[in-house]
Amino acid sequence: MRVFRDGYGVPHLRADSVDELAFLQGRVTAADRGAQIEVERRRSEGLLSETLGPAGLGWDSFARRARIDDTARRAFAKLDSRTKQWLRAYAEGVRAGGVTWHPWSSLGVFLARHIMFASFPGKLWNSHVERTLGPHAVAWFLADADTGSGSNAWHVPGQIAGDPHRLIELPGVYQQIRLSCPEFDVAGLTFAGVPGVQHFGHAGGVAWAVTNAMADYQDLYVEELRRTPSGVEARGPHGWEPVAVHTETIPVRGGGSELVEVVETARGPMIDDALSLRTPTRAGLDLGFSALLPLLHASTVDDVAAALERWVEPVNSILTADTSGRALQLTAGKVPVRDARNGRVPVPAWDQTYAWEPGYRPMTRVEVTGVVVNANDRRPDTEAYGNAFASKARARRIRELIDQGVPAQRIHMDTPMPADSVEAGRLAAWRFEVARRLHEHPALKPLLQPHGFDPLFDAWTDPRVRIGVMLDGVLAGLGLTAGELVDPATIESGPWGSRHLLDPVRLPGSTAGIPRTELGGERESVLCLSSVPGVTDRCSRGPVGRYVWDIADRQRSRWVVPFGASGDPASPHFADQLPLWQRGELIPLVTDWPALIEERLD
Repeated sequence: MRVFRDGYGVPHLRADSVDELAFLQGRVTAADRGAQIEVERRRSEGLLSETLGPAGLGWDSFARRARIDDTARRAFAKLDSRTKQWLRAYAEGVRAGGVTWHPWSSLGVFLARHIMFASFPGKLWNSHVERTLGPHAVAWFLADADTGSGSNAWHVPGQIAGDPHRLIELPGVYQQIRLSCPEFDVAGLTFAGVPGVQHFGHAGGVAWAVTNAMADYQDLYVEELRRTPSGVEARGPHGWEPVAVHTETIPVRGGGSELVEVVETARGPMIDDALSLRTPTRAGLDLGFSALLPLLHASTVDDVAAALERWVEPVNSILTADTSGRALQLTAGKVPVRDARNGRVPVPAWDQTYAWEPGYRPMTRVEVTGVVVNANDRRPDTEAYGNAFASKARARRIRELIDQGVPAQRIHMDTPMPADSVEAGRLAAWRFEVARRLHEHPALKPLLQPHGFDPLFDAWTDPRVRIGVMLDGVLAGLGLTAGELVDPATIESGPWGSRHLLDPVRLPGSTAGIPRTELGGERESVLCLSSVPGVTDRCSRGPVGRYVWDIADRQRSRWVVPFGASGDPASPHFADQLPLWQRGELIPLVTDWPALIEERLD
């Protein structure tokens, strides 16, 4: 087993077998991102409070109620023996690096990271809007406009490029990595704590990239419970049903503990006092991890498609192209078949109307040629799966730039809101004031009533945030224009970047600093570096990686992440890519082993 690194500390790993390589990936991840993956494991197991104290109880209670660790364990047990052995090898490597890790921890980490990534938090908000403003107002916050999603991926003959958008975390959510053994040689972006290369990869003969398909695959059910001498029961479509109930103890730093009652109905785990959550992962005890090893072995677009037939969630749009010149546009994952109202708000558990039908919706697979753009927008390959999509503006703009011959690296940075523009700063300041006026608008005042959900969901149910994110939709719904609320001529501002500063989400307790980083961009741009008008100009959401895959010649590929390869603030590679990311520059994907520096394994 051998570890090499490029000038930015990106690990390139070589081993004589797939399992040795998995072990090495786990060991290197523990070395590079040990503190980060320790936190992620604790999040998945509901054990943050053991180190953070009472501040971690909100998440820990949710993780226990949502059965995240239990789902990971049981999904691991159902995997094929080959995938289980691969995950065991990775776990052994992480443990060899000094970090506690179980064979199922990677599944738990992945699930904890994505359980709130999809649609159920939005349904909580929709129900609050429906209850306080009326059903008509839900549409103000659902239009195909500023949804906050900003991921892009595009294909032109010979190239796939793009930039996934998420919360910008420090250390970053993705690791750049290369994995090489006699069976495959794959470079790409991997989630810290998960083996392989999941979403963005180049295997030499084939490359792939992912965007969120904006699918709706999580449902909330309003449950009615009763306690009887024989146990707890829930009212289901066919009468009262037995419910699984037990109590778990959450250890709290300082010697205390907290009890949490865990309740699971036939629909799924109860995540709030009266709400259960049903997902394909929990219903089938399958996260789709059986796709990951076949994906590493892929050498053609058909191989990629076949591997991802096993995927479950999140539901993704995939572009893949190979050296034969073929390209495919795929949707991968599981979307249940059920009533349309399930897609908007929590529905009554006792009404058969809202029960899932057997099976899942068929996924799309289309052979494509020429220019193809995925930008979280409503398209024929995705519209059957979701309710709220991003505006088509980004996809249209990317096509325009491609038609003009603009290189991918410049497309990534396209925006009418550059950091050094005073006019952009004035426009942003005007929209900020418009949003603040809407916070006080009498027609929206009912939204300020308590929503009644667990405080953990406040980030998704804050009216000020929702108004800012969907500002244009709310204005249209109220029959107002921004100019009626605030005269733009009264607004003064400096350059946009002077206020639009990078503000990443840090590990709990971390005091790691980064240089002041002024940003351009806004929600509708290809450079979707977004803030929340009326709440903050600081930016915590945007591109968490950029890549340009050259299909025929991988060594001409380029990539970058917001910070660096290491999660250690003392490392020179903690944030050495930040200035490049800020300017829109990319670093080379080095494929020539002699050009790399070998690292001694202790």
